Amino acid sequence: MSVPKVSVVVPAYNCAPHMEKLVSSLRRQSLPADEFEAVFVDDGSTDGTGARLDALAAANPNFRVLHIPNSGWPSRPRNVGVEHARGEYVFFADDDDWFGDEALERLYACATANDADVVIGKMAGHGRAVPRELFRKNRFQATLANAPLIDSLTCHKLFRRSFLDEHGLRFSEGPLLRLEDHRMVVRAYLLSRRTAVLSDYTCYHHRKRTDAGNVTARPLDPAEYFAALREALDVVDAHVEPGPLRDRLHRRWLRNEMISRLRGQRLLDAPQDWADQLAEEVRKVIRDRFAPGVAAGLPPLQRVVAHLAEHGRVADLRRLARWESGIDVAATIERRELVAGTLTVEVAAHLQSEGRPVALSPDGDRELLVLPVDGVDPALRDLTITPGPSRVDVVARRRETNEEVFLPVTLSSERVPDPTEPGGRVYVVHRATATIDTAALNSGRTRGTWFLKARVTSSGWTADARLPLFLHFSADGAVPGVRAKDAFWSRVRGAVVRRVGRDRIPARLSRSRGR
Repeated sequence: MSVPKVSVVVPAYNCAPHMEKLVSSLRRQSLPADEFEAVFVDDGSTDGTGARLDALAAANPNFRVLHIPNSGWPSRPRNVGVEHARGEYVFFADDDDWFGDEALERLYACATANDADVVIGKMAGHGRAVPRELFRKNRFQATLANAPLIDSLTCHKLFRRSFLDEHGLRFSEGPLLRLEDHRMVVRAYLLSRRTAVLSDYTCYHHRKRTDAGNVTARPLDPAEYFAALREALDVVDAHVEPGPLRDRLHRRWLRNEMISRLRGQRLLDAPQDWADQLAEEVRKVIRDRFAPGVAAGLPPLQRVVAHLAEHGRVADLRRLARWESGIDVAATIERRELVAGTLTVEVAAHLQSEGRPVALSPDGDRELLVLPVDGVDPALRDLTITPGPSRVDVVARRRETNEEVFLPVTLSSERVPDPTEPGGRVYVVHRATATIDTAALNSGRTRGTWFLKARVTSSGWTADARLPLFLHFSADGAVPGVRAKDAFWSRVRGAVVRRVGRDRIPARLSRSRGR
């Protein structure tokens, strides 16, 4: 084989029942087989994975297998894979994920056209969150300052191999294994001469195994986890001077790795002693490492959670979490029209908790988010201070693949008096009008059934509600059939009613199924 364009490096451990989607997707790649290689690194598997990989390599000339003693974490096999990779570029994949059929060809073309050291391909989540805001559009000169790159810190990306070698970019193999991809990827962003984001094709499908069998799914130890998080902060601090950019980068870890674990059902489901340890570690990191501008740049709800954590108010965190666990989106379609393949949809949506709108209380020139927690400085609840984005998006999601596409919208909002509370309280109704040529949806790759969602982002929440509108395309680019009700979910709900009784249906089955 001549020098491949791409090497796909895959750490593999006891994954024999779970890797067929990845293998099939590699075989289907539009990039010719003699232009890429797959380097599987068997990390001491005990379930027949090694033999299965050897058989695949015997049948596929561009597949290679390396066997190493068990290391207990993906870092070592990834590093071994890089050392043996021959490609101009390297993509790190997991053994239970898979690629879009044209992924490697498109990623390589994007890399060479833009002379990029790093290319991030659009991802679809299957039981996992993916950085949706990053993929609103293509970004061919993305930086940590001009794009939300910091929201994408997993290693599932294309890297120029010479760039990895030039800077010694490898995954940590020491005692702090957690967040090893954060430390490697954020350093890559800071050193990259050019980073590109490819958003017009879904390149990578990221799955959460239902059996939680992968090694990284084991319960985290709060002290170990936050020691690793501090090392990620060290990488930022070594390259970025104190100021607004450093604050914004630090804010990503405060928001995603700390605050998110102390909110809603996630906190309520956690064992009490573990949650107490977690809150204590969060408190120490906030006090030890973050400048005042880090938490100050959060939207109101998240500012309040950070404040409660910093002051060790775990009981109030749980009180807030119980209320927040009922948050969802109330959304309606006010108008829809399909004319000659052009679809127009008008949507109105607002946040609510257990059927009551999330309210704002007037306070002079300020509007304060109403929360069920006392003893919090009103300034923390003030929407006029760094309010963050406040909008509703209309999102099309393909049922068969979980691909998501933001529809182009025009936006408006209005304050509506809250009928459930006296005293001048209001809530915000967000409106969006989406008008699209259905043949151009997802660049014309439309075959299958798409449902629409309203996604409200406001005050520190991002939540979805599935809309009762479905588009079925018999072929790519065809004029869709439009249904106002989804027969599939009607059958699901009917089956649940018959099996457990109407009164025992989970509330969320009848509310937001798209979150």
